[in-house]
Parts: sequence; structure tokens; C-alpha cells
Amino acid sequence: MRRLLPHPADDVDLRECYDAPRPRPAHRPWVSLCMVAGLDGSTVVDRTSRGLSNPTDQQLLLTLRSFADVLLVGAGTVRAEGYGPPRRPGQRLAIVSRSGDFDFATPLFRSGQVLLVLPSDAPAVPVPSVRAGTGDVDLAGALVQLDAAVVQAEGGATLNGLLAAADLIDELNLSISPQLNGGSGPRLTAGAPPFSHRMQLAHVLEDDGFLFTRYLRAR
Repeated sequence: MRRLLPHPADDVDLRECYDAPRPRPAHRPWVSLCMVAGLDGSTVVDRTSRGLSNPTDQQLLLTLRSFADVLLVGAGTVRAEGYGPPRRPGQRLAIVSRSGDFDFATPLFRSGQVLLVLPSDAPAVPVPSVRAGTGDVDLAGALVQLDAAVVQAEGGATLNGLLAAADLIDELNLSISPQLNGGSGPRLTAGAPPFSHRMQLAHVLEDDGFLFTRYLRAR
């Protein structure tokens, strides 16, 4: 692993590169988005991100999770990627869903580490939930209810689009996979209205042809 920007250096430590201040904004947690994308912007291959990743990218995901109190993930991504309970004691997985339609007998929901983020008019569920919005989830309203300093969002693209449209992304950790994939898979955000949010480049790392970029919201 080498650092290209800032201050080029060989053999840098992954954790040291990402162990940075994440100050909690007023009234809500710091939101960090972690994603991998191919050179043409695709975020999935055969419906999951695994085909875009490599061991360093997977280690980065675990490293970034270690800084977060809550992992925020869309329901479709939880199903497609086969999410299990968080590994870190006390960490919670917050699943964003319109309906709350899940099999609550699975080990994931029996772990006691899961909560649902739902619209206020969604049906009752047998696990803890945070509710905001009607018909669709109001992510800004939901985030203020989370007892967390840092929330790591992990997709999918629809959730990313909702976060970006509401200007809730404070940090973007984007791994760029050296692949062209084609197809009609989702890009980094999906379904969001037009917006323009400037991000500041904090660093670029390289390993095995992958670029690991960290951007901060310019506010």
C-alpha cells in the first residue's frame, strides 16, 4: 500500500491513513459513505460488490467499520450481500426499509444488534426501529434519532442517492476498482434529484492497481 496524495510514501499503514477526526455535526452523527466502484462507475457485478473488490478493499471496509457506532445499509443490499450481525460488540446495523418485510427468525435479527429505519406509517416490527417520514424514509429525521457519533453508510445506490440529496454525506471513502464492467448496474447514487455538492480530496492510496480515495464534504 502506497500513498500518492498528500505526501507520497511507500508502505503506509491502512489504519493510520483512515484514523482521522470525524467531528459530530450539530444534531446528527457524522456520516461516512464507503463504496467500491469500477472504472465505468458500476457498483455491482452480478448484483453484488464482491466482484469489484480485492483483499485490501475488504480490509479497508473492516477498518472503517471499526470507527463507526452504527452501520447504515439499505434493505436490498443487506439481502444481496448476505449481511450478518456486526462483529464489534455494541455496534448496531441499521437497515433502511420502506416496509419492514423481513424474516425476523434469522440469526441477523436474533442477534439483538439490528434496528430498522422505517417510515412512520410502516407496519409494526418485532425489533427496535427508528421512524421518520411518511411513505418513504426521511433519512435526516431518522439520523437525529440515532444514539451515535459516527454512522457508516454502505449502500446501495438508492440509499446513497437519498443521503446525497439530503446533503448528509460528510465523508466518502471510494475504492476505484481497475475494471470495466458494462451492463446496467447502478452507479454510486440512484434515484436522486439533480444536486451539486463539492467534495475535498483528503488522500489517494494505491495497491494492486486499486485506488483508495477519501473525500470530505466542503462546507
